[in-house]
Amino acid sequence: MKYRLLSLLALTTTMNVLAQKPGAFTGTYPTTKTVVQTDDFFGTTVSDPYRWLENDTAADTKAWVKEQVANTKAYLSQIPFRDAIKKRLTALWNYEKFSAPFKEGKYTYFYKNDGLQNQSVLYRQTGEGEPEVFLDPNQFSADGTTSLAGIDFTKDGSLAAYQISEGGSDWRKVIVLDAVTKQQIGDTLMDVKFSGIAWNKNDGFYYSSYDKPKEGSQLSGKTQIHKLYYHKLGTPQSEDKLIFGGEATPRRYIGGYVTEDQHWLIISAANATYGNELYLQDLTKAAAPIIPIATGYDFEQGVVYSHNGKLYIATNRNAPNRKLVVVDAATPTPEYWKDLIPEAKFPLDISTGGGKFFAQYLKDAVSEIEQYSLDGKKENTITLPGLGTASGFSGKEEEKEVYYTFTSYVYPATIFKYDIPTEKSTLYKKSGVNFNPDDYESKQVFYTSKDGTKIPMIITHKKGLQLNGKNPTMLYGYGGFNISLTPAFSVSNIVFLENGGVYAVPNLRGGGEYGDAWHNAGTKLHKQNVFDDFIAAAEFLIKDNITSKDYLAISGGSNGGLLVGACMTQRPDLYRVCLPAVGVLDMLRYHKFTAGAGWAYDYGTADDSKEMFEYLYHYSPVHNVKKGTCYPATMVSTADHDDRVVPAHSFKFGAALQAAQSCDNPVLMNIETKAGHGAGKPTSMIIQEQADKWAFTLYNMGLSYPQ
Repeated sequence: MKYRLLSLLALTTTMNVLAQKPGAFTGTYPTTKTVVQTDDFFGTTVSDPYRWLENDTAADTKAWVKEQVANTKAYLSQIPFRDAIKKRLTALWNYEKFSAPFKEGKYTYFYKNDGLQNQSVLYRQTGEGEPEVFLDPNQFSADGTTSLAGIDFTKDGSLAAYQISEGGSDWRKVIVLDAVTKQQIGDTLMDVKFSGIAWNKNDGFYYSSYDKPKEGSQLSGKTQIHKLYYHKLGTPQSEDKLIFGGEATPRRYIGGYVTEDQHWLIISAANATYGNELYLQDLTKAAAPIIPIATGYDFEQGVVYSHNGKLYIATNRNAPNRKLVVVDAATPTPEYWKDLIPEAKFPLDISTGGGKFFAQYLKDAVSEIEQYSLDGKKENTITLPGLGTASGFSGKEEEKEVYYTFTSYVYPATIFKYDIPTEKSTLYKKSGVNFNPDDYESKQVFYTSKDGTKIPMIITHKKGLQLNGKNPTMLYGYGGFNISLTPAFSVSNIVFLENGGVYAVPNLRGGGEYGDAWHNAGTKLHKQNVFDDFIAAAEFLIKDNITSKDYLAISGGSNGGLLVGACMTQRPDLYRVCLPAVGVLDMLRYHKFTAGAGWAYDYGTADDSKEMFEYLYHYSPVHNVKKGTCYPATMVSTADHDDRVVPAHSFKFGAALQAAQSCDNPVLMNIETKAGHGAGKPTSMIIQEQADKWAFTLYNMGLSYPQ
């Protein structure tokens, strides 16, 4: 069947009813009560009529959610081609998917999904032997909403500790296995959050968590203090030893890492999402003290390797694009650091494998990879298949090969094996997705933002597409937390691209694409730059005749949900469809919710100063919804188990939009149940979510999809 987008004028008479107003909402929104609730910020009184929706376990909130879910289902079910999109997505998704392999002990492990399994299965094999199932997360729950959230092995591969997430929650359980027999050892650890597992030989492991608040309450006071514990195998969790954190050394985020040589415990501690302290403990000596490597929160630093008494540290200290330094562990503080791989023009990330360093540079948001020896000598520039994103290049010290994955917007994720001695890459596993890259093109353009800054953007569409201003276009962005949006293939996007859609991703300030200066230019009192960059991207797409406001949709999740919320309240005239997902939308109270306390570096808080309050108040989406405005067709997405960006943000924003909407463009609340911030979501839920997104978008653009 040939798939293509059709204008309403070309549809059969049975669908001509849509021609008057695409996607018009003709029903009645659920009633949302308001309460008298005000707060005083530096003499300014701010009303918060939907404060009651912050209690997501209260009976009235649950009843409201139930009504919103029913309302959204009723609207989406009337879209005549919704099932056709879901059917096409299901077919596209149904191919074998593999992860890059990794070695633990005598086994090689890899993840595999047969096609439509809700969760990928962890397999293992020895040599060329027949693979066997090691862990099948599809057996964790009947509906696939309990996921494998990470696994860590001892150095010899004989023991493993894996984390599970139920319903997408960030609160995890940890289960320990004898990796040879696959039998559980000891009790399950409960209520672990924002943690890795760091084994100390085969005796036990380090992990991090908070004191879990009571159901329905948020993290506050002591429960905002992260703690690093040591769990000794064969003992109950109640006897786990506090290593760092707690009231003696209160920090918001703490992580523990044991170096591959099992010599050092490295502790990273921070109070925000940027800048960290670094500490060191000698594990070869009984009761060795924890000593500082670097203190304060002005810089980021992390130990990436340990060898012969030396520590190799990646840092942005006096190097905004990052560098690699080396230091004797006996004198580890910054005054003794020596540059090994100096700062370069583009941001640097470091991985290790086979006794080598792999320098992964980000040049205009695409990957460049170089290989270095332990003494900092450049040995090779690795040739990649094209302009895109390469990830991986990590392995144990004794290995002779590492694996990496390469992808772009038109290059399905493909796994390569890199032989270190010969410095050659070979294809290891090709993607089985039904997609022909030769039919599509991705190009990078640079456009000018409001203040004159040049912003890169990658635009992807079918080759030969006529750019006539009527192409349905999805503009996706993030712009925060030093996170870079690099090219990546998406199966979901195929249904859009193959039918004449345009997918555009700008690299906004606030991200990490050009180092610390780029990040800082989109934080705190500079956050408006991010919104200006995104708005300018929309204006560029319209000016360049790629699309028009009638065919332009914007989307983003988490910090990207804030991006969409701010841009649609500032420029509601510019878009046809808006899709804010799991967004940070109440900027005056975000720091009072769960993980939000750690986001102050990027946002600042309304309690910091009058100036910071006024700045946040100026763009906070919840507080800038204006009654009598015609907002674009909007679907606000969240999840009931999201304990990172709590659903209250989306609840309050959606309620405010529904009350203010002055036209018949729909404002829907798409609320997932038994789901969280996104990680671990089952395939069936992802497919339905993506089908709803594309159906809602096309329907409100006055376009359709073949039956």
